[in-house]
Amino acid sequence: MNFKNTCIYRFVYNAYHLYADGFRNMTIGKTLWMIIIIKLFIMFAILKVFFFPNFIHQNAEKGEEAEFVSTQILNRSN
Repeated sequence: MNFKNTCIYRFVYNAYHLYADGFRNMTIGKTLWMIIIIKLFIMFAILKVFFFPNFIHQNAEKGEEAEFVSTQILNRSN
């Protein structure tokens, strides 16, 4: 059986070309996707570094991180 003649291959091939052709012919959409990617980068890379410290690393001993997390969860649930 030839892989290129299977239904799965044709489906993946057609889906890829559908999206590739759609993104290639976009004008405003490319700009909007770029804005979305930049916003995600700012949220996950820059804000995490400056505003969210590594709380577990600062408060738990080396090798005892799991124990620290479990005690914090149990203490906060009561």
